[in-house]
Amino acid sequence: MLEELKEKVCEANLALVRHGLATLTWGNASAIDRGKGLAVIKPSGVDYASMRPEDMVVVDMDGKVAEGRYRPSSDTPTHLVLYKAFPTIGGVVHTHSAHATAWAQAARPIPNLGTTHADTFHTDVPVTDEIPDDRIRAAYEEATGDTIVETFRRLGIDPDETPAAIAVHHGPFTWGRTVEKAVENAVVLEEVAKIAALTVALNPSAQMNPALVEKHYSRKHGPNAYYGQIAR
Repeated sequence: MLEELKEKVCEANLALVRHGLATLTWGNASAIDRGKGLAVIKPSGVDYASMRPEDMVVVDMDGKVAEGRYRPSSDTPTHLVLYKAFPTIGGVVHTHSAHATAWAQAARPIPNLGTTHADTFHTDVPVTDEIPDDRIRAAYEEATGDTIVETFRRLGIDPDETPAAIAVHHGPFTWGRTVEKAVENAVVLEEVAKIAALTVALNPSAQMNPALVEKHYSRKHGPNAYYGQIAR
């Protein structure tokens, strides 16, 4: 079942290790087949070194295992909330990468302070609100997804234009139209989190020219984008 998607999800999870975004068994990547209403995700607590495509777990949109010998990632409910709320995305990644997680632990959004950030993320990468104690106890992972969705709606941020969020005190989530793109966005997020931390340390009042934000974002993602090569 979904053998090709399992291969892509397995490779995406292994890519997190290669990019230095995953330590031990931390982090997870998933992808969705919207036509079938099924998602494929990393198994919970399985070592990356021994991970194979056949180890990936297939779940339905309620989180029920449809195929797989392992339990799915404990973050599966968060992924499913994002798939339901953001209909254009095809992959989700969660890591505990050091710099992005530091912003999460500081309960601060990652500010858009330069063109490196603006090339991928149209706005500051938002940090979520605190999760109420009763939801932490009852349905923590689902609540994590809900707070991401609620934060984007409250701030009026388009999740396709800023495909990342910082779950407060927890860590970063990224997404994209494919799981490969979600991994790429996780790589970029960690780099801009590092650069922003250095920038704020050097100049706590640093700000970005809004016109430059728009220029750099639109030249890669706007209707008249001209970055890169034209497919022939």
